[in-house]
This record gives sequence, structure tokens and C-alpha cells, in this order.
Amino acid sequence: MQNNLSSFLLFFFILVTTACKTPNGQAQIKENRTPNHLVKERSPYLLQHAYNPVDWYPWNEEALEKAKKENKLIIISVGYSACHWCHVMEHESFEDSTVAKLMNENFVSIKVDREERPDIDDVYMTACHLTSRRGCGWPLNAIALPDGRPFFAGTYFPKKDWTQLLQNISNTYKNDKIRLEEAAQSITDGIQSSDKIVYYDRDANFNRKELDDLAKEFVSAIDMRLGGRKADQQRPTKFPMPNNYEFLLGYNHLSGNEQAMKAVNVTLENMANGGIYDHLGGGFARYSTDMEWKVPHFEKMLYDNGQLISLYSHAYQKTKNPLYKKIVYETLEFVERELTSEEGGFYSSLDADSEGEEGKFYIWKKEDINAILGDDAAVFCDYYSVTDHGNWEEGKNILHLTRPPEKIASKHDLSLEKLNELIDRSKKSLMKVRNKRIRPGLDDKVLTAWNGLMLKGYVDAYRAFNEQKFLDAAIKNAEFLLRTAKQSDHRLNRNYKDGESGINGFLDDYAILSDALISLYQATFDEKWLNQAKAFVDYTLVHFYDDKTKMFFFTSNTDEPLIARKKVMSDNVIPASNSIMARNLYHLGLYFYDKEYTSKASKMLNTIVDKLQTIRQPTFYSNWCILYQQFVNEPYEVAIVGTDFRAKRVQLDQQYLPNVLLLGGVNEGSLELLKNKFVADQTTIYVCRNKTCKLPVTEVEKALPLMK
Repeated sequence: MQNNLSSFLLFFFILVTTACKTPNGQAQIKENRTPNHLVKERSPYLLQHAYNPVDWYPWNEEALEKAKKENKLIIISVGYSACHWCHVMEHESFEDSTVAKLMNENFVSIKVDREERPDIDDVYMTACHLTSRRGCGWPLNAIALPDGRPFFAGTYFPKKDWTQLLQNISNTYKNDKIRLEEAAQSITDGIQSSDKIVYYDRDANFNRKELDDLAKEFVSAIDMRLGGRKADQQRPTKFPMPNNYEFLLGYNHLSGNEQAMKAVNVTLENMANGGIYDHLGGGFARYSTDMEWKVPHFEKMLYDNGQLISLYSHAYQKTKNPLYKKIVYETLEFVERELTSEEGGFYSSLDADSEGEEGKFYIWKKEDINAILGDDAAVFCDYYSVTDHGNWEEGKNILHLTRPPEKIASKHDLSLEKLNELIDRSKKSLMKVRNKRIRPGLDDKVLTAWNGLMLKGYVDAYRAFNEQKFLDAAIKNAEFLLRTAKQSDHRLNRNYKDGESGINGFLDDYAILSDALISLYQATFDEKWLNQAKAFVDYTLVHFYDDKTKMFFFTSNTDEPLIARKKVMSDNVIPASNSIMARNLYHLGLYFYDKEYTSKASKMLNTIVDKLQTIRQPTFYSNWCILYQQFVNEPYEVAIVGTDFRAKRVQLDQQYLPNVLLLGGVNEGSLELLKNKFVADQTTIYVCRNKTCKLPVTEVEKALPLMK
């Protein structure tokens, strides 16, 4: 289909080569500019464009009706606040009065924040994947008929190419409209069938052999020298993809497979030492542009850091590697310092750019480090691979480690303790200087789904390190979300900013927050969190569930329809909302003795198994594979009941136990599995599986062997 569409579009388009390049100038922004229709929006990304001469509209009924009434084509331009090339295209084209005149006269132009409206982004990104020969990304620029059906989609265009493209399309619409109609219908058909799922009513057969085969596929895709997925010079970029390593950690726990554990450790260590990690301020950038994790794309996203905190916490439970603890603590310090509101919400991201230059806030020249650190500079520069000529470009240095600290200490005749002291005080000195620099832009909207990922990160860190402030932050965030995003009928809003909550929630908002609340229950044994998770899942079963496919739509049945109502099935940098929901159903089914929940989870996984067996790329279904693992190796339900339940739960959490669901409290509570479990004057531990419990014990050391 893609080849046919591409040939079809080439008939009337001059498709231009637009490889990423540095802009050779920025349009001047005139004073006393007139605002467009974005000026009353709350998204930082949309507000960045509110004074463009382009007459931008947000996605709303007014814009769509205007296109139909005036019979104009629609430009749907999608991006996000931290997107470097979005800023470049704005400066080159959308701030230019000549380009704006062309767009305003011939099109209705709509700006979309992909983080606020992932449903719109998904529809038009799918159009790009169906038609583009040059790859897809953000900014995403789609062009559609007045009814919203796209016939073209691409990513960044330099000004000259963008202008030529719009002129060609405008001429074609005037002179050969039928071709655009045919292309739009063909692409729309492709979008509507792109995530087609067929449910087969058959018995599930989740087995160990298939799981072992999936794990082999996983391991074979990993770069065992540098970590991450195998890459090459043609496609050198590496993304963290935390869920892949969560699966491999769990598989190692089940099977003892050493290669699975090696894949986790080599990836986590190289990411922690690489430039993708901010060695001064903590936290990870979105991805590395090279194979060695050295050169990041400098934007920092909440969703990456939330998941990586969970992953490094779990890896610490497994390995007790002090590097992993250091990464968790430093990253949470970054989140607290730069991404947390006074109310307890978590902001979305930091831009890659400051002062119009990517990474300027984070990089260093050696002479500047020498001037700041004095006698400590030589060791610090050796430690972080800083050179006179720069380890990056134009004399700039990205801090990263290429040799073990032990070798640096030996070279400079220092003990490891003295080396660490020198590095710590040097980092503090450089941070004082860095904090005076012009900061990258902050996207301060609070997204429910992304907050759920960081909420879970805080919970997982608390459980790994028993640090009370981590649990306090998690509870504060959960209470904030339930106060601001949750409505009386358990409907969720997606977005919160400046004291206002809005945008009807999508499936990922419900799925991710429910998952986080289930984790928060396990850290506190406060049943209100578990009951709230169940209420959210019940809401999605009414408003998102598709009984025909046994999967969930991404959008609610209360939303205004787009040209396609899609389902998200494959796990990406954020796991698929359907895979998270399937795991929620499975876990809640165990907690509440609800066979309908567990049956739904089984049917969802059983449907995905066909895809896994067909495409043999399990890394794009890693969260489904974790659920597969749990069906093969059923979780233990471990109940801790009595006045000393907290101390015993803390002892259990020193272990990596991926197939354990904890429950309990000072008394029996309301869960069925806790009935008749209270014994006066003692705290009792029950290890159960499939509602059958082994003989109770009172010591964690005696409970652990019962889980193997």
C-alpha cells in the first residue's frame, strides 16, 4: 500500500529532501505582533505559536467548520514544547510573513500539542508512516481535505521546501481535486485498518517454551558491548526503552538466564556513564544520537525519567549495584528540583534548547572548567573525558565516562574515596555556575498519564531504598491527581495547568494511573488506592472497551470522533495502554477474586500472541511479554497481617520479587484473601498462589523460600 500511495502522491507533489540541518538564520519577530487563535490556550507548545503571523487555530469545532465552510484544505501541524526541530521550523517558516500569507490564504492551519492530544497525533502520524519515504517524526505536518482526511504527511521542512510544497498542493487542489480525494480515501482506509485486531475465541496456551523463545529474541537484539538495541551507522540512535529491561530482569529471575541479566547490566551501566545522563544535575535525556550513549538529544522528558527510576530501583534490588542507587537518588533530586510543582504535580519536560542552541545549558569548554575548578580540573576532566578540542563539536564537551573510576584514581595516585570526594565537590562547583545560565524552557503542564509513571517511579524507589521522602512524594502526587484530575463519576481529565483541569482523559491516563495506584497500595496497604484503581478500570470497561476485539479503544465513547478510532497495541517508549490495562485487569482480578477481570486479561494477551508469533519482534511488545511471563509463572499473593506489617514489608522489599503481589495491614481489611488471617499478638506472613496458601510463618527469612 505504501508504494502505491507514494507513487500516487509523486504525481502532483515535488517531494523534497529535508534531512536534518542547522538553520542558516531565523526570521525576525516583529514587535506589537497580533495574536492568533492560540492565545487563550494553556499548552506551552501552542502558546509558543500564539503570536506567529500564521493564523493558527487549536483543534476545535471552529477550525474544522471553517475549513468546510470555506472549502479550504487543512494543515495539521503537530509537535511538543521540548521538540528542537519544531522550534527550528517555527523560526524558519511560521514566523515568516510570506510563508504565513501563503498558509492563511489557502489553508486552515491547526496546531496540536501531541502530548495533550495523542489521539490526533496517532491518526496523522499513521498517515505519515503510510506515505512518507523520508521517515516520520516531529514536527509532524499533515495536509488534509476539509473533512480531515489526510492525503499527505511529513516531518520537518526547510522554508524553501515547505513553500514549494504548499504551492504545489494548492495548485493541485484547484486543478485536480479528484486525485487528492482518491489519495485521501486510500490513506484513510489505511489508517482505519492499521491497528486491526481479530479476536479468536480459543483456549489460551501460554507456555514456558514460547516464553524462552521470546526471551532469546530479546537478547539477540541487544548490543552486548554498549547496551541498548543493536545499532549501526545508518541508524545509530538509541532509546532507553525501560520496559524491555524490566522484562529481561523478570525473565532472569524466573530462569536464571545469565545473558538476560548481562543485557540489563550492560545497558544500565552504559546509560548511567554516558552523556545521555546528566552527570551534574541528574536525570536522563530522551535518547542518544549515537551508538555509545554519548551525544544526547538534550530534551528531558518526565515519562522517560519516571520509568528509568523504576528500572534502576528494580535492578538495584536484584544486584545491589551502588551505581544504580546513585542514579535513582540523583534523578529524583532532579525531578524534585526542576519538574515538581508546589501542589505535588510533575511537569512534562525541559527543552533541548536554550538561547536558540541545542544543549547549550549542559555542555562545557575545557578552559571554563579549568577556571572554575582550579587544581581539581585535571582529574575532573580526565574522569569525564573532557578534552582541549572538545569531545563533541566546536570545542564543546559532553560529560561522560569512558574508563572505570578505579583506573582514573590509580592514574592520579588517589584512593577511590578521595577521587569520589573530588568529583562530588567539582560537580557542586560547576552546578553553581550552570544554575546561572539561561535555562531551557519548561513545559509546565501536568499530564495525568505521565504523572502516573513518575508516581510509580517514586513508589518503586521507596520500596527499593526505604526512603520515606520518596513515599511522601508519591502520596502527595496521588492525592493531587485524585483532587484535580478525577471527576465524581471516576472520569479523568488529562491535563492540569494554572489551576485548571481539562481535556477528556485517554486510555493511557486511566491505565497508567491505575497501575501506579496498585503499586502504591503494595507500598502502604491502604486499600483506598486499590479501590480507586478498580474504579478507574471499571470506568474504562464502560467507555473504552470493545467487546468485538476484547481490546480497548484509545479514546472514550464520549469524545468527538476523529476519522479513525484507534487502539494502541505495541509497546514503545511508553508501554501500550492496552498492555498496561491487561496487566491491571490481571492484578486486580487476583486481588478481588474477579474471574471476569483475569479472563479479559487472558483474552487480550491471547490475541497479541498471534502478532508475537508472526512478527518475531517481541521488543515492541515487552509489556505484553511481562504479562505472558506472569501467566506462565503465576504471581504469589503474599499477605502480611499484624502490627509489625511495615517492618516485614520493608524486609521483603529488599529482595527483587517481580512475581509477588503484596497485601495486608494491621488487620484483615476487606480483601477476600485476608479473611481469617489475623492472629493476635503476632505479625503473620502467608505465601499464597491461586488462592491456596502455604503454612503461615512469622519471619521473612522463612517466607522467601516459599516463593521459589
